[in-house]
Amino acid sequence: MGKVTGFLEIDRQVAKYQPASDRIRHFREFTIPMTDGEVQKQAARCMDCGIPFCHGPTGCPVHNQIPDWNDLVYNNNWDQAIRNLHLTNNFPEFTGRICPAPCEEACTLNLEDTPVAIKTVEQALGDKAYELGYIVPQPAANKTGKSVAIIGSGPAGLAAAQQLARAGHMVDVYERESRPGGLLRYGIPDFKMEKHLIDRRIAQMEGEGVRFHCGVNIGVDKPLRGLLDTYDAVLYCGGSETPRPAGIPGAELEGVHDAMPYLVQQNRRVGRENIESVAWTSAPILAGGKHIVVVGGGDTASDCVGTAFRQGAVNVTQLDIRPQPPEKEDKLSVWPYWATKMRTSSSQAEGASREFQVATLEFIGEDGRLTHVKCCQVDEKRKPIAGTEFFIKADLAFIAIGFAGPAEDSVVKELGEKLDIATDRRGAKSVKANDRDYRTNVDKLYAAGDIRRGQSLVVWAIREGRQAAHAIDADLMGSSVLPR
Repeated sequence: MGKVTGFLEIDRQVAKYQPASDRIRHFREFTIPMTDGEVQKQAARCMDCGIPFCHGPTGCPVHNQIPDWNDLVYNNNWDQAIRNLHLTNNFPEFTGRICPAPCEEACTLNLEDTPVAIKTVEQALGDKAYELGYIVPQPAANKTGKSVAIIGSGPAGLAAAQQLARAGHMVDVYERESRPGGLLRYGIPDFKMEKHLIDRRIAQMEGEGVRFHCGVNIGVDKPLRGLLDTYDAVLYCGGSETPRPAGIPGAELEGVHDAMPYLVQQNRRVGRENIESVAWTSAPILAGGKHIVVVGGGDTASDCVGTAFRQGAVNVTQLDIRPQPPEKEDKLSVWPYWATKMRTSSSQAEGASREFQVATLEFIGEDGRLTHVKCCQVDEKRKPIAGTEFFIKADLAFIAIGFAGPAEDSVVKELGEKLDIATDRRGAKSVKANDRDYRTNVDKLYAAGDIRRGQSLVVWAIREGRQAAHAIDADLMGSSVLPR
């Protein structure tokens, strides 16, 4: 906790943004950092709530000890606060930027809509750690002689790699793209998280002995069987990458795209890379001077909105089949869980038109090129309401309705029926492994992150990477020195 009466004396404050008219002119982060004193005041608001739901199962998936480091920040003990935070989270500078902060939803003060600004404090700690020179390689004092290969360098793969290297194992990370980072680097726009943050973590991990092999697509360029024969364990962290099929007529028209090729291209442009991606191939896609429609209501859709505005789109319309949620939730019904309520992302606030309870019926074009999107209102069961059809002018449309499982052209294809795959009620697939030992049915092969649990948050991927590292270490050594 922080100051005993802090929550009574200090108003909630979070980091402010650059004005929308300024921030849409660039792809850099636009959050204005708070001063140390301002952050300390926010940490002081952490109250003696008795049961801190913020770091329980309803709050932080990695179980950050939030009241502890809030108290340390309030008392100007940045050193110990940083150390405490890194006990549970390998990459707080990532989650402090891109996590939706379920911890704040679970905060006791959220009963009054004034939760502690936990995310703001976490980002400040992550950045302060570098400012003070605390983030340096921590190589293992002793080597185990065991080797682990990790397929995929997203948040789950990176977290597992760092934990296993610190336990003394030799760790090789295989990434099919040209640079490590996975979704963090190529899926999340730079205006939400600049990629130099990844680069400096990669440098730390290389100093700890982790070796990165980029441009290697396991199952295509190099067989998985070779890894299983060479390494003592292989951890599969390939993510959930197959777009959920929309089944909308006209999706073959020029100008209609899945969201990820668009986002990946722009991230590669900003990173001064060739826009050709191994996973997300497409002709160049640019929104400048065009009318844009984004189908979907989640984070990926929002990222398309923000990217389109920065590329100079004339207008952007976002279509969400769900009903417009209420402005405020019933706290007694949902707290401390994540509430369904009206939320406006920074990208949406830049000028998007949002349509709720709307279905996309058809993409319409002329001479093979998209010109309009046909829509209609739907009822509470998502059934079209007759007579409500309307048309939206569109030069580009992005489909961002989620992901349906791992890429099927690499490891999954190589193993075929030898690898157990789970399918949920909506048809989404995942590699079958439990969340205790993370083993698949294939000997020596483990799975963690979105490839196991389905599309989820970066913080959940970090949790799974850490837990999988613990399980692998225990299997290789008989017991584990790593936290679970």
